[in-house]
Amino acid sequence: MRLRGKRALVTGGSEGIGLAIAEAFAEEGAAVAIVGRDAGKLASARTKLAGRAETIQADLTTSEGIDKVATVVAAAGRPLDVLVNNAGVAFLVPFETVTDEQYRNSFALNVTAVFFLTQKLLPQLGPGASVINISSYFAGKMIPKRPSSLYSLSKGALNSLTKSLAFELGPRGIRVNAIAPGTIDTAMRRRSVDNLPDAAKAELKAYVERSYPLGRIGQAADVAGMAVHLASDESAWTSGAILAVDGGYTAG
Repeated sequence: MRLRGKRALVTGGSEGIGLAIAEAFAEEGAAVAIVGRDAGKLASARTKLAGRAETIQADLTTSEGIDKVATVVAAAGRPLDVLVNNAGVAFLVPFETVTDEQYRNSFALNVTAVFFLTQKLLPQLGPGASVINISSYFAGKMIPKRPSSLYSLSKGALNSLTKSLAFELGPRGIRVNAIAPGTIDTAMRRRSVDNLPDAAKAELKAYVERSYPLGRIGQAADVAGMAVHLASDESAWTSGAILAVDGGYTAG
């Protein structure tokens, strides 16, 4: 087991990519805690994880939520080896229709929560710790007719934060990397696609199928595998990387 003896925290861990990462960590021997806003989804995740993970209900878009998570983590009285900043939101709406509320919510969860939760948890992160941020290929590559100005902006900021923290925290022995998934079949993606007109949905499906060199969109488990690698000692000399897990989509 590659993560035996390690303690990990996964935000947005009640569904999708976050839940898949939590499952993979638990299977590799880690003690896992997941953070989520929705009590019902957390309860469902707890059942799916068969008691192998602690759950923390908190809204990371608020300072109170961030403080709550930091307090719970510190109360355990042992170091945190892995922090996965996965919680995020995607408003894939045309630039001219982006609202102030959407802008603020996007940055609150995709950037600000990552910044301040990592900061609050620094006392618990010792030498050898790994911080893993979940970014997106949308930070650098777009899909025609799928508006992403706001989402791309927030994930681009997350990539910059990843690289700068790798420099700042490296002397402490803390590694900071990001995973940039391609299109992943998650509930969040399905909700975004459901908002598109039928013709746009069909066009998007055809585009994805012909554009991915490996011929398919990703599954949450594809991302979880990379997260396990970054959490383990196998990646002891990897920091500041934005790692594409996208079926080859951004290779061309």
